[in-house]
Amino acid sequence: MLPQTMVLTYYMHSGFSCAVGDTLLVFDYWRGEHDELPDAARITAEQLRGFKKVYVFISHSHPDHFDPIVYSWREEAPVTYIVSHELPVGTRGKRMYPGDTLSFEDGLTVSAYDSTDLGVSFLVDVAGIRVFHAGDLNFWHWREESTLAEIEEAETAFRTAVAPLERLSREPDGTIDVAFFPVDPRQGSLFDAGANYFIMSCKPRLMIPMHFWERAEIAVEFARRGRTRETEIIAMTRPGENVVLEFDAEGFMTVNLPPAPIYEPQQVDPSVHDGPDPFVDTDLPVTLDENEQTEENTEEQ
Repeated sequence: MLPQTMVLTYYMHSGFSCAVGDTLLVFDYWRGEHDELPDAARITAEQLRGFKKVYVFISHSHPDHFDPIVYSWREEAPVTYIVSHELPVGTRGKRMYPGDTLSFEDGLTVSAYDSTDLGVSFLVDVAGIRVFHAGDLNFWHWREESTLAEIEEAETAFRTAVAPLERLSREPDGTIDVAFFPVDPRQGSLFDAGANYFIMSCKPRLMIPMHFWERAEIAVEFARRGRTRETEIIAMTRPGENVVLEFDAEGFMTVNLPPAPIYEPQQVDPSVHDGPDPFVDTDLPVTLDENEQTEENTEEQ
């Protein structure tokens, strides 16, 4: 590997960018349900024009991962869109199914892996650095609400989806350098079950928690207690926050933490994500038993 510097930038929710030389990778950019991403933290046309190559990744069509504004960027810069198979791309993009691999003339390689919800997860090799963005790949279950059968089914699906990445990580050159992975507070006490399993099985060198619904304390707590000898964890919680990674010729990685932005992100009431049915606003593909719901409604009346 040649000496490289990668700059990671957090926007909000699951949105990040990775800048390496004249190449910019943007993952699941989103300005928020109420357009709350601060102006100072947004990607601008001027920033895009500062790169020769811009790759925009969209893991799936859920609104919190797919902001249509990204399609306007093609007017400002040479953007290539790499998206899940259910999304539009026009003439300047590629759709991917799990198992697909794309290679580009500049040496960038993209492999799509499965998800336990909609779409795909992405593994990108750029300048010899491997970056994994999980999208909605996670161990989606709620111990307080899911049945034992639902939990077992969810665990099997998750382990099956992660297995190819685990096998890759065991290869001599298969190390994942940076992984962005969900830690969703709506899962209660088991919010980090999927992320912990991914750390144990795939051993990324650096993990960045995401999908924490502006509950910064969730990401911070996971970073505090989840790191291992093989995996460092850094919580990026402020829109516009950067982390700089330096890789030397032997592949040794140094993590630099610049000062936080001077502005404060808007505070969002986490109760907006709560409801009488814990599955209404979640990514878990679980349906409550209709008979149980009917009985509950009858009792309430």
